[in-house]
Amino acid sequence: MKIFGSSGTRGVAGEELTPEFVLRVAKAAASVWDADRVALGRDTRTTGAMFSDAAAAGIASAGVDVARLGVTPTPATVRYCEDESIPGVLITASHNPPEYNGVKLVGDDGIELPVDRLERIEGALVAETFDAAPWDEVGGTTHVTDANEDYVAEMLATVGREAIADADLTVALDPGHGAGALTSPDFFHELGCEVVTVNAQPDGHFPGRDPEPVEANLGDLGRLVRAADADVGIAHDGDADRAIFFDERGRYVEGDASLAALAAHTLSAGDTTVAAVNVSQRLVDVCEAAGATLELTPIGSTNIITRIRQLWAADESVPIAGEGNGGVFFPDYRLVRDGAFIGAKFLELLAERRESVSEIVAPYGDYHNVRLNLVYDDERELDAMLAAAEEYAAAADATPTTIDGHRLDYGDAWVLVRPSGTEPKVRIYAEARDRDRAAGLAAEVHEALDDAR
Repeated sequence: MKIFGSSGTRGVAGEELTPEFVLRVAKAAASVWDADRVALGRDTRTTGAMFSDAAAAGIASAGVDVARLGVTPTPATVRYCEDESIPGVLITASHNPPEYNGVKLVGDDGIELPVDRLERIEGALVAETFDAAPWDEVGGTTHVTDANEDYVAEMLATVGREAIADADLTVALDPGHGAGALTSPDFFHELGCEVVTVNAQPDGHFPGRDPEPVEANLGDLGRLVRAADADVGIAHDGDADRAIFFDERGRYVEGDASLAALAAHTLSAGDTTVAAVNVSQRLVDVCEAAGATLELTPIGSTNIITRIRQLWAADESVPIAGEGNGGVFFPDYRLVRDGAFIGAKFLELLAERRESVSEIVAPYGDYHNVRLNLVYDDERELDAMLAAAEEYAAAADATPTTIDGHRLDYGDAWVLVRPSGTEPKVRIYAEARDRDRAAGLAAEVHEALDDAR
């Protein structure tokens, strides 16, 4: 897919992403879907209202009604789609910088569209095979005002509310000025937690920090945890489908470590979990200890969702899945990444174990990651490096995975080589419990590719 990629379509607003393009995407989706009504939600970005208007026009022009949800977290829009059995259009760029925006499409089952259905819509968009309703049959518009409230209420009825309340936890929360600012503070308060916040005002300029919840952007949250003597810090991205944690000392917890802790708590023998090909050794080790199977996919939430649906069709149990960026799925609840729900599941773990965050993630902290990049000037150099990567993988005494580049698993460590999807670079990732082991693997691959270049 050239347009939708692995998690919708995104670009700088007014340059790569224009209202005209968004209108055409929405019109193509409404033309392909067999639906009388489509949900439309957005995050807090300054261009969100403009692009929502464009999407609403495209949907209505195809003769389909529009249910406008306003500013909602992605999981709240997804919940609405599932409960109403209608597809949805989300205007969001998730974790991208403020100048970006994007479009994500959801089916009437409340799940992001799989690759084959996205390709149908992409085909209609490219060929411009749009439905065009006559003047007296264009779609109408309704404004839905309770989508966020219903989303919070459903989560409260699903998680271990009493156990969390009994644990008497203080939560430091950073919604990052995104859509989660409208829901997560109330949700964690209703769980019986004391809640203190930073960057909790919805603001599409993102004045406090950039939307991506990475360590470099979350200094305020670490300081808030320490100042408030909080038990845990929780941060979201722009559309609140991720949760990143800080421990009780205000220290950043790597997403791979929190995913491993949640997986160890959730997986049983015979279960399957799904992760992207850059999965941490932490999750590999957890699956081996639990007797669970780990399935790898190309990087991107769309690919993970598609694989989970395939496993469901084969009657496989998939209680947890996700990536180390804070995007965790609990498919038995809903097949969507949900930052607030992920946070609540982590609070359940704290309440059950009666341990601190640092104690819970300690078994998953002693892993070392190395990342190297090789820049190329033209396709000739890229082809030479990819050929060298293939030759290196063929000669390695390791288990290969080639679904997205070349991943080589050595049992105690792994190394991955793949071309960037957004920059003229080939990326090398390596991880091991021993720092020198990870650095050595990465350096050896780097040398082989650099020589070829």
